[in-house]
Amino acid sequence: MNELIFMVEDAPEGGLTARALGESIFTQASDMAGLHANVREAVQAHFDSGKAPKLIRLHYVRDEVIAA
Repeated sequence: MNELIFMVEDAPEGGLTARALGESIFTQASDMAGLHANVREAVQAHFDSGKAPKLIRLHYVRDEVIAA
């Protein structure tokens, strides 16, 4: 595996959540810098040594509602 994609969303209670697509990895943080660190740590903890992907892609999903 060369790349792992995380779906990043605003958490309802504040901060951000990140969930890996295709792997059982979830983490959260109060800001984007903290999320970057937490995602890296979670990926390293999830995979055996030398098996972690080379790239981590964060796909930020944001719902926005506007008046019609």
